[in-house]
Amino acid sequence: MSASETIPTFAAMNVYNDLNNLPKFKNAVVTIGSFDGVHCGHQKILQKIKDLAKNINGESIVVTFHPHPREVIYPKDNSLRLITTIHEKVAYFEKYGIDNVIVVPFTIEFSQQKADEYIEKFLVEKFHPKFIVIGYDHRFGLNRQGDINFLKWHEKAFGYQVIEIQKQEIENNAISSTKIRSAIERGAIKNAYQLLGHPYILTGTVVKGQQIGASIGFPTANIQIPQQNKLIPADGIYTVYVYHKNIQYKGMLYIGDRPTLTEFHNKTIEVNIFDFDKDLYGDKLQIELLEKIREDKQFDDLEGLKSQLRADKEASLRILQNFEKKLELNSEEKFPSVGVVILNWNGKDLLNQFLPSIMDSDYPNLEIIVTDNASDDDSIKFLNEKYPSVKVIQLEENFGFAKGYNQALKKVTTDYYVLLNSDVEVSKNWIRPIIKLMERNKKIGAVQPKIKSQTNKNLFEYAGASGGWIDYLGYPFCRGRILSTVEEDNGQYDDIEEIFWASGAALFIRPQLFHGLEGFDETYFAHMEEIDLCWRIKRAGYKVIVCPKSVVYHVGGSTLNYLSPKKTYLNFRNSYYTLVKNESKQKLVWLIPTRLILDGLAGCLFLVQGKFSHIIAIIKAHWTFFPKIRKIFKNRRYSQELIDKISINIEPNKSGILKKSIIVQFYLKGKKSFHQL
Repeated sequence: MSASETIPTFAAMNVYNDLNNLPKFKNAVVTIGSFDGVHCGHQKILQKIKDLAKNINGESIVVTFHPHPREVIYPKDNSLRLITTIHEKVAYFEKYGIDNVIVVPFTIEFSQQKADEYIEKFLVEKFHPKFIVIGYDHRFGLNRQGDINFLKWHEKAFGYQVIEIQKQEIENNAISSTKIRSAIERGAIKNAYQLLGHPYILTGTVVKGQQIGASIGFPTANIQIPQQNKLIPADGIYTVYVYHKNIQYKGMLYIGDRPTLTEFHNKTIEVNIFDFDKDLYGDKLQIELLEKIREDKQFDDLEGLKSQLRADKEASLRILQNFEKKLELNSEEKFPSVGVVILNWNGKDLLNQFLPSIMDSDYPNLEIIVTDNASDDDSIKFLNEKYPSVKVIQLEENFGFAKGYNQALKKVTTDYYVLLNSDVEVSKNWIRPIIKLMERNKKIGAVQPKIKSQTNKNLFEYAGASGGWIDYLGYPFCRGRILSTVEEDNGQYDDIEEIFWASGAALFIRPQLFHGLEGFDETYFAHMEEIDLCWRIKRAGYKVIVCPKSVVYHVGGSTLNYLSPKKTYLNFRNSYYTLVKNESKQKLVWLIPTRLILDGLAGCLFLVQGKFSHIIAIIKAHWTFFPKIRKIFKNRRYSQELIDKISINIEPNKSGILKKSIIVQFYLKGKKSFHQL
């Protein structure tokens, strides 16, 4: 960074200091705490409330306290040292993108609230939260009687949901403000930086000193820290960045009692700003400490001190150069949070077989979540014992694929969702190529990897292959799979390409799109709901992409066999649902009768094959669909309203539609592979 580079500015944030003058918050997502240091653990909480607020079109709210509760409850205890002042803390909240900060004036009266009164009269009455996000060890109320379990016990009564943030660790060291304070007190600034996730800062006003530094060629600005309880690092020399009027400079900081200058014995904080000669008296400086260079020591004379300061400056410049190189490397590739959500129903054996490959995924910001659809095997016990790091969401009944995911994803707050079948084996680097693609192009709404057969890895797999298409009659097929014929993978579909639908077996999707469209249509239960969702995504102008650089292997049919009559029933019924919801009314006038005729031909084929249960399944699908057609048209209107709210293009995206009949191409023209079309 150059000397003329300014501090970045952030989105506007509202700060409130009066509890009696708060606005009415919209879909409030609230977190509460002292947040001293706003360290990496706190940042995890801040990210959660931002993600949740984005998903429900709400507002993120941080509630903090000033003065620090310990100063009020124990006024005679002068030992408290704070990592951040209230102003520094609020600045960090703004930096990390929070919508609203409430600075609660902490008083003895406030501290005397009982835990249930704190919830009802403070949290609920003031904020009406949809979510409360807190750390695992959060305590509140008189004598700290309230905890996370107490908050959860009141969830139903007050209509909020509690999200717990587990203990955060860096290199197996639990993050805490106590550990950070200890590191700063020892002068272990690099260690403190690692735990904080940002540099330790000192903010103060420049006051007049003895001007000894100027006489030896190293002029310093003497800093007066106004807050008595601000934590001051151990004596020594530190490499720093200095901010003056929003401009960043390089420098080195001295903290100590100047043992070389025997006539002065007062402790000082002085900063030498490199290549700077302006008058700073009375101005405010913010100093970011990056690394300790050396301990304070006594020299025989000023010449010895001057020689050491030259060496200190060279050391500081090297440290700053290395620091900036690391910043550049870290900024080259960002790793948004990814939640891999697996829907499970009595799938202990599948989890045992395929979870290890998912756990071995080469992606640094990954959360693995198993949503259990009311299994009656011991799946949950197995997960808790063997994979305690996997988050488990338990549903009270088997909601099927569509509603099961809708319920689960309300509780997942990552930047991207991956809907992954429990019978999928993944390759090590299956996530990065897709996230990189979606980060580069915000018009990509959903992506699927190349899906190959887990039992025969030379073949594509039925449920998605290398991307889904439909023909103009609404029949789905894939690059690599037409009807029941699956191709061998010889790299013929390895290009990244826009498709019409992405397989639900391994579906990457943006949370704001999923929730903006209200997720899957729950009337589907299972099968084809991903085609309907992708169709709606494309009607909103977004792209659906296949990224064959990412490869997964799918068993297929482990929950519902591809050849079962129930699959046939869902196939025919849900196909009609999808057409009526998404096709134009003008086209439906002739398309529905045409599909009925083709259904009759399919019935004849099943008759010849002796598959009488499949004929019954087709009839049952018609009986289920046609009495509900008016309701489906009503659903169609509501669906269009949702699409209009998130649309980025007036015209729907029609890429991935074959302007021919796939049935004619397959049965009459003998085209059994996608590239022949």
